[in-house]
Amino acid sequence: MSDIFDKLLILRSPGIGPVSYEKLVRQFGSVAAAADSLRSNTELVDSVRREIDAANEIGAVFVSEDDDFYPVSLKNVKGHPPVICTRGNLETLRRPCVGIVGTRHATATGLHFVGNLACAFAEHNVAVASGMAIGTDTAAHRGALRAAGNAQTIAVLGGGVDYIWPLENESLYYEIIERGVVVSEMPIGFVPKGSNFVQRNRWIAGIASKLILSEADLNSGSMRTARFAIDMGRELWAVPGHPADARAMGPNSLIASGAAKLCSGVQDFFDSDSGVVKNGSKNVKNSESENLIMDALGVVPVSESVLADVVKKSVSEIKRDLVVLELRGLVRKVDGGYVRV
Repeated sequence: MSDIFDKLLILRSPGIGPVSYEKLVRQFGSVAAAADSLRSNTELVDSVRREIDAANEIGAVFVSEDDDFYPVSLKNVKGHPPVICTRGNLETLRRPCVGIVGTRHATATGLHFVGNLACAFAEHNVAVASGMAIGTDTAAHRGALRAAGNAQTIAVLGGGVDYIWPLENESLYYEIIERGVVVSEMPIGFVPKGSNFVQRNRWIAGIASKLILSEADLNSGSMRTARFAIDMGRELWAVPGHPADARAMGPNSLIASGAAKLCSGVQDFFDSDSGVVKNGSKNVKNSESENLIMDALGVVPVSESVLADVVKKSVSEIKRDLVVLELRGLVRKVDGGYVRV
């Protein structure tokens, strides 16, 4: 704990961030020497002691960059936080990780798509990282939590690890602590400002090996997260949307420019037969039944029972095929029926 105390003493000094922290440690030759230069500041020393006590009271754990639990992907990012505060299951941080982000004002179809995608990753023992905002972030976390087991999702916060925002996600916060982990670089009790969410977005990109962007307008925080992912050399995927919808402009622009791969669903990442995670995407052909369904659909909603009559299959089989087609973004449920996208 003395090592954590020394590192926090440096980090909590006025004007010190991850980059200046590294400079200060190099200047003094070690963390201990840099911390010794600050011990005369009794107010700072007392503040760090209170922060550590507050963390202990809520069961929060500080994880240093030298710790085995520190995410490897994040450690490889220049200017990463030397210490993160965590609350929950630390084993989550050892898992391979995918980031999923998007707008707070997502469509029902977008939320459904993200939830199913996150659940599939969690079922394949890949942790899902997001920012615990309403909309897409919430769908990603809740989708991952639908999978059985623990260590399913990581919530990266802009405020302290104990600061729950938005309040609508209080129950989600405690679910994540129970079956995943909440992380922050900020002090216990810290109330975030706008700039803190920008940095939070950077760490979401940094903690994951790949990032998936769902619905997002061009000037959104999620697009900034995508740019961070590009700068870090992360594998970037984007979910396409209708050109007339502003929420599709972000992902569509990344796909059009070649900066992101087109995400059409679970099959882009997992081999359905072996359950193995894929390294890249493949073109997926529809089955004969799926092609018949696509031929029967247009702009007018068609019910599952009508589709069953047309394709000559049971309603349960039709439902299964429709789920696959919806995940690929080829069909959409509207007014009790399905239309072709």
